[in-house]
Amino acid sequence: MTAPLKIVVLGLSLSSSWGNGHATTYRALLSAFVARGHDVLFLERDRPWYAAHRDLDPTFCRFALYQEVADLEAWRADIVAADAVIVGSFVPDGIAVGRWVQEIAGGLAVFYDIDTPVTLARLEAGDAEYLSPDLIPGYELYLSFTGGLALRRLEQVYGSPAARPLYCSVDAELYRPLGRPERWDLSYLGTYSEDRQPTLETLLLETARRAPHLRFCVAGPQYPDSIAWPANVERLEHVPPAEHPAFYSASRFTLNVTRADMIAAGHSPSVRLFEAAACGTPIISDVWPGLDELFIPGEEIALATGTQAVLDLLNAPPEVGERIGKAGRARILGQHTARHRALKLESYLRQALATSAVPLSAPSEVSAYAEI
Repeated sequence: MTAPLKIVVLGLSLSSSWGNGHATTYRALLSAFVARGHDVLFLERDRPWYAAHRDLDPTFCRFALYQEVADLEAWRADIVAADAVIVGSFVPDGIAVGRWVQEIAGGLAVFYDIDTPVTLARLEAGDAEYLSPDLIPGYELYLSFTGGLALRRLEQVYGSPAARPLYCSVDAELYRPLGRPERWDLSYLGTYSEDRQPTLETLLLETARRAPHLRFCVAGPQYPDSIAWPANVERLEHVPPAEHPAFYSASRFTLNVTRADMIAAGHSPSVRLFEAAACGTPIISDVWPGLDELFIPGEEIALATGTQAVLDLLNAPPEVGERIGKAGRARILGQHTARHRALKLESYLRQALATSAVPLSAPSEVSAYAEI
């Protein structure tokens, strides 16, 4: 029988999903990983904005908060004894944390980048906030939310011994169709982002202005007061993860909008794709390289580059959306659940432990999603 793995994760947040997409990713992945018999300790930097919006008391793994980097000494024994220590992107003082982990970890030092396109852009600009170029070769494994050519760049330009895709996923037991009454014709769930706003304006707000008889919703924090919301657009400041399935189930369609860095990098699926599709909600998405390797356009997802395309979908016969939603859900259940990702994480860790510092076999650039 294969021995269970013991890992320590230092991530942005597990306890609060407010203003970040990390928490739901860690929750799905780690709960499935623990369900396979492994041991997980998650260490989270206590921040006031997360403390004010905590929506989970983690019980599926060991969990602790710390105040400063120096406080991590309290868990030195866990870090030394772990098979792998995973440091996540956007961890406060991530460079200091990563350097300390690489110095004392008894097993693998691993970086999990939930923001790979942003990270690469910052590295190129010399804006080292949570990861510096000199740390990358010291992480035996670089797990990336982005596949494709970004993996080659991490290895060939920045010296990663092994860059591997570990995309977000969904807990299929929590995210499922709920049969809720339809509340909105088109919804969007996401924290405000300046580079996403023009697309949101084109695909949702302008659509709402042209279709005053339809109902829309934009949910998420940090939207400026200066935005002029059409009268038929409902605003929700925050929808906690526990309410995401109900939110998607009440949406006839939901919208996916991608950040500019992720469009440029390609192969960067958002967690909202997996969550909405698992709920059987048909998705209308902007277009980026690699999306057609995740869903079949026109069958499992609808693509739109302008307002009229969205209006055409909203005015189509109901069976069009129903067919897309059903096919999208089947795709997620077959390839992109948290269980699939936990298996992949376990495989990566066991391979790296078995070969120590020897690089793993190179991933394919042709079809990044074939590895999941």
